[in-house]
Amino acid sequence: MSFGGSAAAMIASIKANKKRRISTFEKLKNFKKAKKSTLLFPNKATKKDLKEIRERIQQQNKTSFIKKVVAIISALVVLYFLMRLDSY
Repeated sequence: MSFGGSAAAMIASIKANKKRRISTFEKLKNFKKAKKSTLLFPNKATKKDLKEIRERIQQQNKTSFIKKVVAIISALVVLYFLMRLDSY
C-alpha cells in the first residue's frame, strides 16, 4: 500500500502545525485561590424600585407574548387561505 508522498506530507504538516497545549492539571497547579471573595453591589434598590422593575418586565413580557400570538395566528390564517386557493 503506497500512498506516495501525500501521506508523508500530511503527517509532516500536522506535526508542524501542532502547538503546545496546557493540560488541565497544569492549569490547576497554577491556580491561586483568593483569600476572601466578596461581591460588591454599590447601588441599593429599594422595595419600591424592585416592584417597579418587576412590573415593567412583566408588562414587556405580556406585550411580547401578545405580539407573538398575533403573528402566529395571522400566519396560520394566511396559510389556510393559501391552501384553499391551491385547491381550486
